[in-house]
Formats: sequence, C-alpha cells, structure tokens
Amino acid sequence: MELIIQLISGAIGGNVAGKSMPNFDLGMILNSVVGILGGGLGGQILGMLGMAMGGDSSSLDIAGLAANVAGSGIGGAVLLAVIGFIKKAVSK
Repeated sequence: MELIIQLISGAIGGNVAGKSMPNFDLGMILNSVVGILGGGLGGQILGMLGMAMGGDSSSLDIAGLAANVAGSGIGGAVLLAVIGFIKKAVSK
C-alpha cells in the first residue's frame, strides 16, 4: 500500500512540477515516469529516515500518510527538475 501511494504521489508531483516549470517540462508521459521514479526514491529515503507510514504495514496513521505523500511528491518534482535541467544543458 505504501509503495502505491509513493508512486502515485510521485507521478502527481512530477506532472505538477512539469506544468509549473515549463522550461523543465518533459511532456505528460515522461513527467509521470520521472515523477514515479522520484516518488519511489523520495519515499524510500523517508522510510530510511523513519518518517514513513506506521511501523507495521497494517496501520495507516494520518501523519505518516501525509508525510509519505508530501515526500514522494517532492521527490518526483525534484527528480523532474534535475532531469529537465540536465536535458536543457545538454541541448544547448
């Protein structure tokens, strides 16, 4: 359940970042793919830091869920910005 939330939040974060930063926009499909990767990475980093959802997979507390959604969305947006910056620098 946690991984699904991370991937969906990452895809949303990637698409929001792509639309809000047109210079780094890769198109809807690539924004989603990069966002999914960034969301998975962001969620895993949060898990390593102990900020993921509850300790066992059966408990879904609101604070952990919100942290997971936010971290995954931000991870997707950050990875999209990095890849968009690299793509822009290479195309010059």
